[in-house]
Amino acid sequence: MKEVKTIYEQLGGTYREENGNLVPDVELPKQKPIGKYGRMHLDYLKQHHRGRYSTLLGEGRLNAYLSEVDEQAHEMLSSLTVELAKTQGIDEHLKATDQMRWVQMMNNVRSSAKETVMRELILA
Repeated sequence: MKEVKTIYEQLGGTYREENGNLVPDVELPKQKPIGKYGRMHLDYLKQHHRGRYSTLLGEGRLNAYLSEVDEQAHEMLSSLTVELAKTQGIDEHLKATDQMRWVQMMNNVRSSAKETVMRELILA
């Protein structure tokens, strides 16, 4: 008698036996982790750009896209913080001589950098 293959088997799929049942050998693709800014952009897409969200999700590119946005946000935040600190004269000498002033100024710089990242990358 000729063995009949399922469509899944015809396409190259295999099964494994678990507790007397045949279970398809299926693995989810490896996904990059999504950080804070990626999740914030995801919420923004769901609320304001449903078409773009649906397209990325349907094409299986949503996770990679959000991971890339998160990575770009962290890079932008880091470079903006350094650049703003430099332009405002915040350096190691200030840190050594007046730590409280240095902390205040750095907190201000970080807040400004975060606002810029949110405006230009996350909510865009």
